[in-house]
Amino acid sequence: MVFQSLRKRSEPRDLFPGALELMVLQLLHWQPMHGYALVQHIQQRSNDLLQVEEGSLYPALQRMLKAGLVDARWETSATNRRVRTYRLTSQGRKHLEQERLRFEQMLQGISLVLAPNV
Repeated sequence: MVFQSLRKRSEPRDLFPGALELMVLQLLHWQPMHGYALVQHIQQRSNDLLQVEEGSLYPALQRMLKAGLVDARWETSATNRRVRTYRLTSQGRKHLEQERLRFEQMLQGISLVLAPNV
């Protein structure tokens, strides 16, 4: 997954470890989705600042499946295609809460360091 810099969109940057997992878990908390929908939602909700590549998403989903954070079912999409739809498990909900708290604390710490000395 890459973050497209506002200044130069041609300079992609990796996000911090766990960022993709955190976003996927949050999206699945709102509703079950298949992989392509996850990619589209992340891109749309970030105003095209974040772009997830399949090479990042599907291994992350597999890790989350193995850890019991999500489960998956094969379903038929609205376009009559077979898709694997992911859902958040109760263990995934707990993990999401913990990771959101850790992220908010990290963000607060960074904000404090970046704030001008008063």
